[in-house]
Amino acid sequence: MGDEQVDTVRTLPDLLLQQAERDPDAAAYSLLDWPGQESGRERMRIRQIRYGELDQAARRLAAWLLDRRLGGERVLVLQQRPELFIASLFGCLYAGAIPTPCPVPEGRRSADERVLSIVQDAQVSLLLTDRERVADVSRLVAAVGRADLPCLALDDSTALPDPADWRPPAGDPDVVAVLQYTSGSTQEPRGARLTHRNLLANQEELVALLGTGQHARVGGWLPFHHDMGLSGQLLHPLWLGTTGVLMSTSDFAHRPGRWLRAVSECGVTVSGGPDIAYKLCTRKVTDEELAELDLSGWQVAVNGSEPVRAETMDAFAERFAPAGFRPSAFVPAYGLAESTLLTAGRRAGTGGPPRPFHADIAELELGRLVPATGGQARALIGCGTAVVPHNDLRIVEPDTGRVLPEGRVGEIWTRGRSVADGYWKRPLETRETFGGVTADGESGFLRTGDLGVLHGGELFVTGRIKDMLVLAGRNVYPQDIEHQVQQLSELFAATAVFGEGPDREGVVVVQEVRVGRRYDLDLTALEQAVRTCVTRDFEVAAVQVVLVRPGTVRRTSSGKIQRQTTRRLFLSGRLLRLAIPG
Repeated sequence: MGDEQVDTVRTLPDLLLQQAERDPDAAAYSLLDWPGQESGRERMRIRQIRYGELDQAARRLAAWLLDRRLGGERVLVLQQRPELFIASLFGCLYAGAIPTPCPVPEGRRSADERVLSIVQDAQVSLLLTDRERVADVSRLVAAVGRADLPCLALDDSTALPDPADWRPPAGDPDVVAVLQYTSGSTQEPRGARLTHRNLLANQEELVALLGTGQHARVGGWLPFHHDMGLSGQLLHPLWLGTTGVLMSTSDFAHRPGRWLRAVSECGVTVSGGPDIAYKLCTRKVTDEELAELDLSGWQVAVNGSEPVRAETMDAFAERFAPAGFRPSAFVPAYGLAESTLLTAGRRAGTGGPPRPFHADIAELELGRLVPATGGQARALIGCGTAVVPHNDLRIVEPDTGRVLPEGRVGEIWTRGRSVADGYWKRPLETRETFGGVTADGESGFLRTGDLGVLHGGELFVTGRIKDMLVLAGRNVYPQDIEHQVQQLSELFAATAVFGEGPDREGVVVVQEVRVGRRYDLDLTALEQAVRTCVTRDFEVAAVQVVLVRPGTVRRTSSGKIQRQTTRRLFLSGRLLRLAIPG
């Protein structure tokens, strides 16, 4: 987008209206699906939605919403298909309603609970979904006393008015545009109030970080209820005026190699995902699939989760080097919903592949970043030379507000144009989280709740405050224990470590174990191996080991381990243990 266009875009509707007016027949998005086999190979089908079509669909829905006086009201967007999500999002924006994206429940209790939590917290006035889900979703919300909540199936909405009936409401860049709910990795999801100004500022920051322009091809599979999917993969192509390449999250989950095939065959130059996505591709893409890939055009591969693991990127780069993937394409980044998406990142094209800092774990426990010379080490990946443009970042001692020097671990505080102004209807939490004041009087900081350290001007994220374990006066990171435990057996999947009692001195290790006929399991030996490892390597006297089936440990939509959610399940007796003989 040129400078003249930036000056005239004040809201997200301005952005789409401008693109639709300039070239209505240009493809806004290429939508991918996988209808079956063809000549012994899975067929990839490409459908396009044009800027003019998207504008017309948004006008129709907006006219319907305005006719029902839903401007300013929250509308839950519960769509699996990308074209329906996009039409729902912009239909709400065109009407001045507040779209509230939410993951689609797939019969999982945790997903149902998240939907209901958001419905209640945001006090939504309408639910937008599709024909396949409208009955189930209506029953779900009725179970919590919201039988009055209307549900509209957007793909069965023949009663929507003519696009010409739409009359645009006044556009204000400082009103809430989207309620972006947090991932809930450490506590209940909360709705970050993102204004049009926040969302558009973050697009400028993405351009500065990724080096994108009108020749970039941005695409991927990330869910749109997640900040990385919404701002990074749906809105960014629109900002650039290019064609985005989108596939559904469920298609990726079913076969991760589809993501890489989309990159290969659709000319995607910028894509990304959480660390676990790269790990899944490394493990599950077959040699036959690999032989047909060309990843040489993949210029920017964002790894945008916490933690970013050096071993994951190394394994992915080695596995897909024959397909032309370059390790220097990796862009580690850090962000959160409260700052729209991006807070810090390694600028694309700044040299070779990211190199880890091997930190002494014992020193990290004492709040210092020191190179490991012996003993246990953790490989930390830096998220760039600090901050994106227009954002201000500090490392702060959380209890005193004292700004810490380089090399000292503290809470990551940030402020800037893309930081939300607070949480929806949560004034106390808004003051606590968005009202950070340093000891020397600097104000207006977002307190992220994440721990990090600066080294050479680069940000290294080390963990989360609420997950920290206090063991015999030491601050121990649960991910260090998790990493050590996972080396014990190839049968081990996800691990969650947390403190047990009120003082959290005791340690609980919930370990997923791959089960099945092809595995020779000795659960007693595995349990003892975990207990011995934690006791010996971390000097912990009280260790409980809970062996469970894969899928038990809770994750966020971006793949982060939800330790506190798993802890609550453990304390309530809702974790189903694998039975150990005797």
